[in-house]
Amino acid sequence: MTSKQRVANAIARKPVDRVPVFMWFHPETVTRLAETLEIAPRHVASVMGNDVFQTWVGNNHAMEGVQHEHDGERHTDDWGITWERQYGFNQIVNHPLANATDDEIDRYEFPHDRIPALLKNMDAMTPFQDTHFIGCDVSPCALELMYRIFGMERAMLELACDTPAIRRFIGKTADFGVALSVAACAHCHMDWLWTGDDVGGQHGMILSPEMWRETIRPAMARIVDVGRQSGLPVAYHSCGAIRPIIPDLIEIGVNVLNPIQCDCPGMVAASLKAEFGKHLTFMGGVDTINLLPRGSVSDVRRATRALIDTMTSDGGGFILAASHTIAPETPMENIFAMYHEAGLTKEMIFDAASELRRHL
Repeated sequence: MTSKQRVANAIARKPVDRVPVFMWFHPETVTRLAETLEIAPRHVASVMGNDVFQTWVGNNHAMEGVQHEHDGERHTDDWGITWERQYGFNQIVNHPLANATDDEIDRYEFPHDRIPALLKNMDAMTPFQDTHFIGCDVSPCALELMYRIFGMERAMLELACDTPAIRRFIGKTADFGVALSVAACAHCHMDWLWTGDDVGGQHGMILSPEMWRETIRPAMARIVDVGRQSGLPVAYHSCGAIRPIIPDLIEIGVNVLNPIQCDCPGMVAASLKAEFGKHLTFMGGVDTINLLPRGSVSDVRRATRALIDTMTSDGGGFILAASHTIAPETPMENIFAMYHEAGLTKEMIFDAASELRRHL
């Protein structure tokens, strides 16, 4: 079974030869895996059996796709946001509208002219279109993009005040998300449209569900609808405790929910599957805070097996993934233990690396 077939079947709850896998690794974890497997870092995802190949065309490219060699190095993206590498991650050090007046908010221009350049990131997926499930990440789409541009405190204040200027800004945010999504769907064949907005914290939502429904849901619905009109499943990513709005996400047409941050209130995987499994495919659920970095090999295998069995109880509807990026301090044997339960043994992974080296 090809990766493309495997993921498509899982979403449709049809038989698969193994649970599909889509893992995200911290760049330092990629380096460690590459050294362990004796391959170049760019081949790690393939050798480790990722069934989904995906790239960023939205602002997440500025956060994840631009990699600096040393802490302290910076770049300013097409949205005017300045990022600095800190402890291996790009962090925002300047929000362009942090101190803006209403007039300056109205004059802010989204980078519509940069869409063709952003879409070129998808060209790297072309060689894998026949074999792998191809995704395009247009996130962050609404609230998260707002607090990147304004800063969290200013964004929350603007939403609370509900000024005409912020209403217009949210509309422009949705306009850009729609334009980017339409262009991405036309640029090349893909298998899902990946959207998202981090609207959840560790203990609850960043803003009330009622405020989200009033201010953010309409913008998200417009972007999700682009994928639906293109005949694609739509995936949605939000970290944190977002259970109150899961019914809303289903109503606007979301098909796949990621990452199931199981240590947050209301986000126990089995409970989510029981309540929403008829309507959603889930992706995620392997704990990256305690289980993977601190658990034993037996702990990891036992928890991963239980997760897979629970989340595929109806025959599918699950893609195995971690609840966040797999951190550098995660023991290699724990990573391989997780993969073992997905049907990808350590021996199979090393054989794939050896086969790759033989053909290079």
